[in-house]
Amino acid sequence: MKKQKVWFITGASRGFGFEIAKAALRAGDKVVATVRKNAEQVATALGAGNDLLVVVLDVTNKQQVEEGVRKALATFGRIDILVNNAGYGFLGAFEEATDEDILRQYNTNVFGLLHVTRALLPHMRQAQSGHIINFSSLFGYKASAPGFGIYASTKFAVEGISEGLAAEVKPLGIHVTSVAPGVFATDFLANDSYIVSQNSIDAYASTVGQLKELALQLHGNQPGDPARLAQVVIALGNSSNPPVHLPVGKDAIAAFREKMAETEAEVKAWEEISASTDLQQTASANAS
Repeated sequence: MKKQKVWFITGASRGFGFEIAKAALRAGDKVVATVRKNAEQVATALGAGNDLLVVVLDVTNKQQVEEGVRKALATFGRIDILVNNAGYGFLGAFEEATDEDILRQYNTNVFGLLHVTRALLPHMRQAQSGHIINFSSLFGYKASAPGFGIYASTKFAVEGISEGLAAEVKPLGIHVTSVAPGVFATDFLANDSYIVSQNSIDAYASTVGQLKELALQLHGNQPGDPARLAQVVIALGNSSNPPVHLPVGKDAIAAFREKMAETEAEVKAWEEISASTDLQQTASANAS
């Protein structure tokens, strides 16, 4: 008989978070859905019941995060799966971004994820079980889209955090997976879901400027189905041997493979020079 799991899902008001919460409830599990606002509407949309707890918290607010975790544990007694989904996109050239733009992006996408993870880790460590699923992006593999560099850098950080954490907690019975979706039909590109730099530099009009226009056209025409991604995450949550890195969607898989091939080609092209740095080699050369 399948054991009922308890999920803690950030950014559950819409998009991936909402679909994962809905899928987990349909699978017979319990869900703690965190939102920044409109808790009653989200609870109604998910089907309020004894298996659902909607918690209002902002992942950038450490005190709210810790209180939300305490409330979740007091209600359900444990957390089996953490889904760090909360985040948003930023579109703008590095020169166009303000200090505030960059700080806000990192506070949500990186430090917010760390706040929630660190708040839940003591519980999982004590239980010697758990699964942390961090949402990255295809841009966390390949930052080749002009204007998404700052956003991509936060997702590169998520990939690194996930890999480093996985090595630390695997002996404690805790799994970590970084899920990197491609382009899915969510509200990610809606006007209120990502931020476009207010500054505009003419030199980037043919690169970043074009992507700003393309993003508006792409919204509503993305190929990926969020409900199907949610089923992938449910399968991850039920896996006894989940991967550390998982690109999801054909475009994300292609981006991963392209990045690996490009990196291998660069390493090979420079290998003779870059491998000539050992101290012992230098000493041997001087002796001769």
